[in-house]
Amino acid sequence: MKTLTNKYWQERYEKGDTGWDIGAPSPPLKAYLEQVENKNKALLIPGAGHGHELEYALSLGFTNITVLDYAEAPLQAIRNRLPENEYFRLVQSDFFDHHDTYDLMLEQTFFCALSPLLRGDYVTHMHALLKPGGKLVGLLFQFPLTESGPPFGGSATEYLERFESLFSIQTLETCYNSIPPRQGNELFFIFNKK
Repeated sequence: MKTLTNKYWQERYEKGDTGWDIGAPSPPLKAYLEQVENKNKALLIPGAGHGHELEYALSLGFTNITVLDYAEAPLQAIRNRLPENEYFRLVQSDFFDHHDTYDLMLEQTFFCALSPLLRGDYVTHMHALLKPGGKLVGLLFQFPLTESGPPFGGSATEYLERFESLFSIQTLETCYNSIPPRQGNELFFIFNKK
């Protein structure tokens, strides 16, 4: 299994090897963000890549967004596209070294990009980053776990086993509004911090 270092991700961005980037916000996440009434919630988008969900959240009036990525290249691409303002901040960091707290976190192709060996650490760190009453919302891939990733797959059964000790499972279901290439392979979820 590859060691997915900062250098690995930086090189993928520099080569344009970003097959996970659909060039727009994911339809399930767009639909979810449109339903969030309190736009002042502290929102974290880890492994945000080119920040399409960031742009969409800003267009909806969100005012407290943190974008986190391991590589500098996608953050620079965001800087090149968006004028800096007080409504968002860009942080280059290893996710596991990040320690602020948030009301809401958006998961989009981040979990599946981590080595499966780090999945337990992901769950406990996400829980630690959430404020009381916070939510982890997003998409998880639904295809057999592979050793040749990213992306690495997984199943609803595995996700339930991993998350249910620290999160109340509000929703975990096959997306009805995935983009066509991902139809049937994405699970939409809402997990509430216990």
